[in-house]
Amino acid sequence: MFKDIEFANQWILYLLLLLPLLFYSYWKRRDNYSPSILFSSLKLFGDVPRGIKERLVHLPALLRLLGIGALIVAFARPQTFSSGENIYTEGIDIAIVLDVSGSMLAEDFKPNRLEAAKNVIGDFIRGRTNDRIGLVIFAGESFTQCPLTIDYNVLRNLLAEIKSGMIQDGTAIGNAIANGVNRLKDSNAKSKVMVLLTDGVNNAGEIDPVTAAQIAQKFGIRIYTVGVGSLGQAPYPFQTPFGIRRQMVPVEIDENLLKQISEITGGKYFRATSNRKLAEIYEEIDKLEKTKVEVTSYRHAKELFFFWALGGLILLLTEFSLEKFYLRKLP
Repeated sequence: MFKDIEFANQWILYLLLLLPLLFYSYWKRRDNYSPSILFSSLKLFGDVPRGIKERLVHLPALLRLLGIGALIVAFARPQTFSSGENIYTEGIDIAIVLDVSGSMLAEDFKPNRLEAAKNVIGDFIRGRTNDRIGLVIFAGESFTQCPLTIDYNVLRNLLAEIKSGMIQDGTAIGNAIANGVNRLKDSNAKSKVMVLLTDGVNNAGEIDPVTAAQIAQKFGIRIYTVGVGSLGQAPYPFQTPFGIRRQMVPVEIDENLLKQISEITGGKYFRATSNRKLAEIYEEIDKLEKTKVEVTSYRHAKELFFFWALGGLILLLTEFSLEKFYLRKLP
């Protein structure tokens, strides 16, 4: 009954301890409330059923105790509270730029580089709450898989649909950055961020990566670059007439270029050599680019005094009416 209820005058509730004493006092004196007529014998009334008035003889006392209890609760000022938060955010717009070239099928990550990146990016998206996120994919070309959105369910579904071979093979880092810039340049967010993940060397596209980074810098876009791939060689699945065979291929990442892109835009370069390291990198980026949130809490009280007082008065009035009229005792 009192769940989620607080009392402004909580000490008054101690008066409820008087109710058992009042009940005990009534019970000890109950014979005085029962009119009696003396007969030489009561056997004549042995089979006479008890009337409704006789059954209700203790009802007024019960109503009186309940009424007094309700009034005590009322004077303790029961209240319920509604609370909430007004949240003001400084939004961050994020473009995730993902390499889907054939080399991303290398299996130095489990199950391969592309699937490992998709899993980590999915976790990254789940960690955001108020930011718009877009998804750009690239290989020999680049296109937008999902424009900036706060519908994270749609974004994750489109992320799951990504696979190698969707577009012409190659590594067009410059085109990918330019596409990401196109997604972010008209944004009015306080912070604009691009997270670019690749495992190769720029070998395609019409736009030079450094030039694209300089354009990004002009629009206030910060680029975090992630080079993904183990050191040395990595197993790669090749299709042969006898099925899939895995061969070791060299890992080639243009780290100097990725570092230069990040330095131009005020970002940071990371190297991921395992699933765990890749997850740690995205966790670090997540911490570096957290939305600033200002929270204003509020709490409103709703007084319940009236309902308890009204209930108590109704109970006492009912008790008075029963005792003076329907259950009136003869002198």
